[in-house]
Amino acid sequence: MIAGVNNRVLRWLYGRDFAVWHSPAYRLPFSSPGFDARRADFALWYLLERRAIGRRAMRIPRRAEMQELARVHTPELLDSLGRPETLARVFACDPRGLRVDQVMNAVRLACGATIDAARELLRPATRELGRRALNLFGGFHHAKPGSAGGFCPVNDLAVAVAALRADGFKGRVLVLDLDAHPPDGTAACLAADPSYWIGSLSCVSWGELPNVDDTVLPPASGDTEYLEALDALLARMPAGDLAFVCAGGDVLSGDPLGGLGLSFAGCRERDFLTLDALARVPSVWLPSGGYTAGAWRVLAGTGLALGLRSRTPIPSEYDPMAARFSRIARSLAPEALSRGELDMDDVAEELGLRPRPQLLLNYYSAEGLEHALHMYGVLDALRRLGYGPFRVELDSVGVGDSARLRDVPSGEPLIEVVLEKRELMLYVHWLALRNPKASFALASLPGQDVPGLGLSREITEMLLRMAVRLGLEGLAMRPSAYHLAHVRRDILHFVDPARQGRFEALCEALRSLPLVEASRAVAEEKVLLNGQPYVWEPDEMVRLVEPRPEDRAAIDAAKASALFTLA
Repeated sequence: MIAGVNNRVLRWLYGRDFAVWHSPAYRLPFSSPGFDARRADFALWYLLERRAIGRRAMRIPRRAEMQELARVHTPELLDSLGRPETLARVFACDPRGLRVDQVMNAVRLACGATIDAARELLRPATRELGRRALNLFGGFHHAKPGSAGGFCPVNDLAVAVAALRADGFKGRVLVLDLDAHPPDGTAACLAADPSYWIGSLSCVSWGELPNVDDTVLPPASGDTEYLEALDALLARMPAGDLAFVCAGGDVLSGDPLGGLGLSFAGCRERDFLTLDALARVPSVWLPSGGYTAGAWRVLAGTGLALGLRSRTPIPSEYDPMAARFSRIARSLAPEALSRGELDMDDVAEELGLRPRPQLLLNYYSAEGLEHALHMYGVLDALRRLGYGPFRVELDSVGVGDSARLRDVPSGEPLIEVVLEKRELMLYVHWLALRNPKASFALASLPGQDVPGLGLSREITEMLLRMAVRLGLEGLAMRPSAYHLAHVRRDILHFVDPARQGRFEALCEALRSLPLVEASRAVAEEKVLLNGQPYVWEPDEMVRLVEPRPEDRAAIDAAKASALFTLA
């Protein structure tokens, strides 16, 4: 509570001239290697929870008009963005089943937000305050007038500049591109602009970029080298009237596409140096790249710097989805999930005049489960994939109770689960997440008939909230294949420390393989453990409501003694 009060004071001091642009539609409706579509959501949830921003600072994006995009991009490019093959190439995903309208809706919302954020900053009443805006999706700096690529279908920075020029803005535009990759698209789009400056720090060189002050750092450059180079770049930056900052999350150490070595603290210092250099310049901040699980923390850290001038680190154990689902669970009244108060229908059932409706685990009604799926955002995510309306079906099976979420128009089951209250745990006998409209990009995982939905985290957290409501200590399941354990490894752990150690060693040995290939290699016993064919061990994994200290010494000992190799 004290931290919340302090943050409200800091927000009053520093955040009165700060706005954040976000839409739930920013979450792209597909999975792409290393690209977490939840990044904007995670950052927003954290900033709201820590009171780094208030509701009055929130802005709702609008879709950029086609004529706004056409000021920068060729008709041929814009036409091609209506084809799934083009978007699949841009976002490195499978074109089959790709929802073009949903993807382009997210992109156009991001462009509209960047345009309107810049316009808001240039209003006469606020222009001299050095206002700041953070758009949680955007910074598409690789898109050129006639081509797209690198997760950038259109260039929202250039589209915003063109819109401002059409409005009559004649000031100098500053672009500070602090993504790990060069601003090749922005340089091409702004080449004919009358007054601009682009400064860039990157880790790769794609040849000379005209009119760009580009510093290329050696691979794995850490905080010290990066911040020294940034300080020098900012010293060369000319005066300007409006700035765009690409505060890329791919500068973080371990990013598979970035190549740099910044820590979370180094990323925050990057933002502070830039913020101070732009103290009197209105600035629009954009997330650009970021391809690790920690990329959302970089983006949230940018929000903390802009809104609170805070260097407080985000706790390493903080899980934005777990925190949000816990808050939602507390808001769900029992009568909304179960059968509610006794009424005449209950009397009729007691008298045998009508059959009693099925309840999942003797608690959840079909209507209650559908309501929960709505509140947790699962149904909205499914609608963006082209499904709905929905129907929940409940039944009893030999080992427990089953629940199925079915897409009504097609009749296809999308989510299927079989649950049992076993001792003090909610035991998951079966869980299937099915996307029948999609096709496999390479090959199916063992046991899959259709691709997954990309909602494993959400459903697992929802099941854990169910365990809490039923007074149980946690969630347990026995993954029958490597990939089932792999996709849940951040939230579930094997009960046996030795088993957990062997699993971690196996994950490290297979980390260079795509998950499909790795899981097939394990299933086909093409992986050796200490020279012998390894047979998958389907032991219990758990997630406890109240985490207990793990036996790290035993885990590490088992990990060190397990030598996995490919046959």
